[in-house]
Amino acid sequence: MNKRTIFTQLMEALADTPVVFLRGARQTGKTTLVKQLAEEAAGEENSRQYINLDSATALAGALDDPTGFLQGLKKPVIIDEAQRASALMLAIKEDVDRERQAGRYLLTGSANILTLPGIADSLAGRMEVLTLYPLSQGEIAGTREDFIRALFQKNFPFQAAESTSLSKEALLEAIVLGGYPEVLSRATSRRRAAWFDSYITTLVERDIRDIANIQDISGLIRLLRLLGARSGTLHNQAELSRSVGMPGSTLGRYIPLIEALFLIWFLPAWSSNLSKRLVKSPKLHVCDSGLACHLCGADAERLAGDLTLAGRLLESFVAGELLKQSSWTEHPVSLYHYRSQSGEEVDVILEDRAGHVAAVEVKLAAGVASHDIKGLVSLRDALGNHFARGVVVYTGQEVIPMGDRIFAIPIGMMFAG
Repeated sequence: MNKRTIFTQLMEALADTPVVFLRGARQTGKTTLVKQLAEEAAGEENSRQYINLDSATALAGALDDPTGFLQGLKKPVIIDEAQRASALMLAIKEDVDRERQAGRYLLTGSANILTLPGIADSLAGRMEVLTLYPLSQGEIAGTREDFIRALFQKNFPFQAAESTSLSKEALLEAIVLGGYPEVLSRATSRRRAAWFDSYITTLVERDIRDIANIQDISGLIRLLRLLGARSGTLHNQAELSRSVGMPGSTLGRYIPLIEALFLIWFLPAWSSNLSKRLVKSPKLHVCDSGLACHLCGADAERLAGDLTLAGRLLESFVAGELLKQSSWTEHPVSLYHYRSQSGEEVDVILEDRAGHVAAVEVKLAAGVASHDIKGLVSLRDALGNHFARGVVVYTGQEVIPMGDRIFAIPIGMMFAG
């Protein structure tokens, strides 16, 4: 079993917050993680009862009489797949207000219940939200990576360890595999494809119908496949509507549902007091690169022959790894992308709470040229001392200074412990 880096943050939240909500896509390992927590506390004073609302009996009880259901549970308690009974949230609020005990409820959900009307307000000040993403490259390798903190450190490593070397072939294979634990355990591409097919069917026919009344299943699957092919591109809802042959109003309902199930995420456009006109559209990313590859029918061989598609999926892969690391980093940041209307762009901007900025550009190449750092140089010159560092991650093996606070680095450095 892979050790999950966010476990430390989960334990810290349970130590001082009445309700902790661990959210994330189905099959990312939420149940495994909370069961591990329950087993470690078994027999102790703070041992936790475990209830799974995927059980028809438990779900019926939670829906029929939420207050009575909670009263019958030993606290503290873990309620798995809590999004299936959103009526529980008001009952949890009332129970917590009567007895405010740290770690009283640990909820998990494969849909973002905070998007449901009234839920966020009812538990405001009582609940901390953590997100469990598919396995990061460090978690797969058994290392605790925090590349984000390194980006903001005063002294940046000028040499890459041999362990950070990652060939282009290995990188493309990592993109195709993604981070779902079950996918990584399957030995052949055929078996992995079968898992993804089953996964998509379950999401569409069960999870989406849990939170919305969707009838056009084929249209939704068609949309998912198109989104997979567009991972790493600017999101244009009107153009997407035309391409998928779906009315804008329908697409406007479907996209938030897909996002609420943690299948896609949007990287917002970054802006500051720069004296430039900036593109404000967000970038669309599929949350797992392996899922994105499956949706658009790409294996490592196809990516090697289609560098445009490979470049977009690599960008999504890197952005996704930074998103995962942002959920546990010791240097909290917000993630953005940057693009000016004159064509200067940076794939990922990381801004910390003090307003300092680090920037990451992604290149599927073994070398980096001066034109590859144009966006980084523009940001550095505009931000001055607020610019912490800029890096171009590439498939080479050396750390190369490219100017003041700008480096080309092997992509493997992102995942090193």
